[in-house]
Amino acid sequence: MTAHISSLHIYPIKSCAGIALQSAELTRAGLAHDRRWMLVDAAGQFMTQRQLPRMALIHAALDTQSLVLTAPDMSPLRIPLDGSELSGTVENVVVWSATVPARAESDRANDWFSRFLGHGCRLFKVDLEARRTPNPEWVNRWFAANPDRAADFAGEHVFGFADGYPLLVTNQASLDELNARLAEQGKAPVAMDRFRPNIVVHSDDWAAWDEDHTAFLQAGAAGLALVKPCARCPIPNVDPQTAATGDEPGATLAVLHTKETGVIFGMNAIVAQPQPLTLKIGDPVEISLDF
Repeated sequence: MTAHISSLHIYPIKSCAGIALQSAELTRAGLAHDRRWMLVDAAGQFMTQRQLPRMALIHAALDTQSLVLTAPDMSPLRIPLDGSELSGTVENVVVWSATVPARAESDRANDWFSRFLGHGCRLFKVDLEARRTPNPEWVNRWFAANPDRAADFAGEHVFGFADGYPLLVTNQASLDELNARLAEQGKAPVAMDRFRPNIVVHSDDWAAWDEDHTAFLQAGAAGLALVKPCARCPIPNVDPQTAATGDEPGATLAVLHTKETGVIFGMNAIVAQPQPLTLKIGDPVEISLDF
């Protein structure tokens, strides 16, 4: 089955705008710099567009030394990548049911985000010693169904502040099908950035929703196990250009592709490759279906 990587994306700060890349370093923890930072409220709970759609308007860029943040009517904010402004104290922050050790960025960063969002918050970076791992129930289920590949994925699969897995992989054909259904209703199409994937795969042979029945991708030199369908929250209903909220595409997606685990778009993945490597747009992808 002929396929290729059509786009690559990282989201340095959880639930803020992403960065589209031509190439990206991949490790077992996912793509470099993806969801390594997170905003938390006074109680240490993570903050997302579910509560604060305005987070979609915070854009990130990377240079050799800094994470550079911009937002409407705000001066740019630079966060050093070397951790030189991080607090020396490790604190626990909460993302879903996980408690993750992290260190706070500077007070000036906290003030910048609090002023833009109109909500008191602090910016944290995941600690280098954090050992957050995917849900073993889904990973072990995949191992049981694919014993011939299990050895490739042995060992830890730690990651940062993503919802539950190192990577999210989506199928361009599924977005095309969703947009066709929206068009039938006279509604505007949506771009893939609504679904915040890391890796988008395009193939004339990988039909809409075939990812439901795909066990494994060989993406360039990297092996990816598609271990769990991604159940969607309301964030795809936030327009990433304006932060306006509505009912679509969630309402149409719910009719089109609801499974026992929820309204589904994309697959969560873990990585076989033990050493860092570079993925590029255009890299070939070999698709192994599970039937």
